[in-house]
Amino acid sequence: MKEVNRRIPEFKSEDEEREFWATHSPLDFFDAKSLKKASFPNLKPSIKSISIRLPEDLLAELKILANKKDVPYQSLAKVFLARQIVVERESLSRSSRKRKLKTASRSK
Repeated sequence: MKEVNRRIPEFKSEDEEREFWATHSPLDFFDAKSLKKASFPNLKPSIKSISIRLPEDLLAELKILANKKDVPYQSLAKVFLARQIVVERESLSRSSRKRKLKTASRSK
């Protein structure tokens, strides 16, 4: 394997730099030994705003619960949704495993 010059040259213009990168890969200048573990503790996940229609009594109950827990009702709704998604994924995963076991036992 040929040794690559790992120094990126100094460019006199953007055009010169563009020409250089058109014929070179950034991976040729990548040194895995110089990597450092990074931590991003304040990174917030991307949030997308949606509109959802709820029955008035369901929304009222959600607001009452949120008030009792001293959290915004929309935050509480996100928590409830996240918990239920985990439950549903686990349920689907168990169902899928059961089907595979049944299929495997039939084929024997």
